[in-house]
Amino acid sequence: MRLRHIPGAEQMIEESPYVIQKPEERKGKWHEVFGNHNPIHIEVGMGKGKFIMELARTNPEVNYIGIERYSTVMLKALQKREQLQLSNIYFMCVDAKNMAEIFEPGEVARIYLNFSDPWPKDRHAKRRLTSPQFMEVYDKILSRDGRVEFKTDNRGLFDYSLESVPEAGWKILESTFDLHHSEMAEGNVMTEYETKFAAEGKPICKLTAVR
Repeated sequence: MRLRHIPGAEQMIEESPYVIQKPEERKGKWHEVFGNHNPIHIEVGMGKGKFIMELARTNPEVNYIGIERYSTVMLKALQKREQLQLSNIYFMCVDAKNMAEIFEPGEVARIYLNFSDPWPKDRHAKRRLTSPQFMEVYDKILSRDGRVEFKTDNRGLFDYSLESVPEAGWKILESTFDLHHSEMAEGNVMTEYETKFAAEGKPICKLTAVR
């Protein structure tokens, strides 16, 4: 789907106090950004931010960073962020493949991947956020007991992930083809897409991976 560009979006993002500019300069110093040593959780492809902002609101003891490549989508998240009185969440407009240049080894405790682009063509497989190439990036920045949580409505992408994640040297701790009717539903926070798909009766798949 082609995103409609919003004039001035890039400038508004650059001027926002909630967006980290030049995040590579914060590598190994994220505790200074947040003013504490609380664990850091990242959502890759946060969209309009419903999921990660709800987590930040209910878990003040955790620091959250939302990553979104597209400025038009990021702007919508910022409009929501400005209405919240939170000190434990920031955003970055970067490509997730560069995260090892932004975080030191072990600096991140958890990574959320929610309703990522499926990149259905085989020649684009390496762009999938659960591909061995991306799992290698996560391995570089996650703490020893860190984990990756992945949700999708795309069964093809999920089936691929059930194979690609172990092939990358990770262990699938738990998984389900129908999240909302499983034990994994406890404590689940829904994204915008998830709310829409659930209302349509579409099953949501989820897996949690560790090293």
